[in-house]
Amino acid sequence: MNDEKLEQILKSIGTEDIPTEVHEIAQETSNNFSRSLRQSRQASKPPLLEHIMRSRTIKLAVAAVIIIAVFVGLPFLPDKTVSVALSEVLARVEKAPAFMYKMKMKVSGSMVPGAPAVNQDVQGTIIISNDCGIKMEMDMTDPNTGIKMTQQIYLVPDEKAMFTVMPEQKRYMRVEFTDDLLERAKKQNNDPREMIKQMMACEYTELSRSVVEGVEVEGFQTTDPKMVAGIGQDIKCTLWVDAKTWLPVLAEMDMTMGEQMRMKGTIYDFEWDVPVVAEDFVPVIPEDFEPLPTDGMKVPEITEEAAIEGLKTFADLTGRYPKKANMMDLMQEITSVMTDKMMKDKNQDMTQTERVTEMMKTISPVQSIALLHMTLVQDQKEPAYYGETVEPGDVEAVLLRWKINDSEYRVIFGDLSALDVTAEELRELEGSLP
Repeated sequence: MNDEKLEQILKSIGTEDIPTEVHEIAQETSNNFSRSLRQSRQASKPPLLEHIMRSRTIKLAVAAVIIIAVFVGLPFLPDKTVSVALSEVLARVEKAPAFMYKMKMKVSGSMVPGAPAVNQDVQGTIIISNDCGIKMEMDMTDPNTGIKMTQQIYLVPDEKAMFTVMPEQKRYMRVEFTDDLLERAKKQNNDPREMIKQMMACEYTELSRSVVEGVEVEGFQTTDPKMVAGIGQDIKCTLWVDAKTWLPVLAEMDMTMGEQMRMKGTIYDFEWDVPVVAEDFVPVIPEDFEPLPTDGMKVPEITEEAAIEGLKTFADLTGRYPKKANMMDLMQEITSVMTDKMMKDKNQDMTQTERVTEMMKTISPVQSIALLHMTLVQDQKEPAYYGETVEPGDVEAVLLRWKINDSEYRVIFGDLSALDVTAEELRELEGSLP
């Protein structure tokens, strides 16, 4: 294929962006994907592969996997009723069969030190129905081109799937969920019910009365890192509720992601008991819309077995284990690994879709490591991961462990075997680590 034909194909792809309220995280990661390629230009590499790797469809495919991981991995903490006030707020919210609200999100900074900064704004409208599902319409502007883009996202419980429709690009994507992940996904997306539950499970303070948008409100605020375990740090989340109706009026969140990124979000304009019909939650995909290469992919499982498979996949690729198990660091590391791998791949006969599919088959199981670790953190199982010191095949070295109960722990060893041990046995095992 000559350069002219290749350019025609790339132009036909269009300009895609990330389809969810946490899309900025994935967008910056996918941008790093291109930066890694630019930084590697001093080495000799096939021109065709360089063109394909830099296409936005490839970047979107990588980002889509990251999005799904973040989407289903947002905090899902147990209910702990520690405040009569917050309990009452939750009870009032749960009485609404359907409601809607608006969201604004801003992400700034860079994920990698020295990399160009991103400055992305997103606005969206979300409708949640207990019976029909979730519908989101997200509007964003590409900071590089100034082009406005719209993403329509549907979570359809009956099909156990999430659909993303991109009207400007005439593209769509379908992602399948297991029953467990479907339940988790239904309860995320800044759903105020879940935000209240999360805050109830954290340490928080009650704020003095104030006025927001002409409404007298009571405030609750937390800086407890459990609020967004595994997603960000230095969190500050504030919830303002109507002092008369005890329904949310405004929610604000500010946190850092990685060393140099920051995300600020606002949820506002709540409407309760809104009328909805089932047809509003059915994705409309015109016949001339084409699927993304990741269409039909399944969300990684959150199980011990899936995490072990992810560790094996990473070790087979690199001869070592991931350095860290949190989502941000792990996805940055596997993206870098896959970039290098595909740059060295001399098979020029593979199509772009085949390359994306191959990448997704590798990245998807690796995500299960972070998803399991994130869940363990959220469930307060006290996980510890030693990927920086433990090597593949280390029979007695603790790679990952978490608490089962007060006297027992589950351990995954360096040879990827797993065993329950006592607290005393664990102390002895961890004492021998470098």
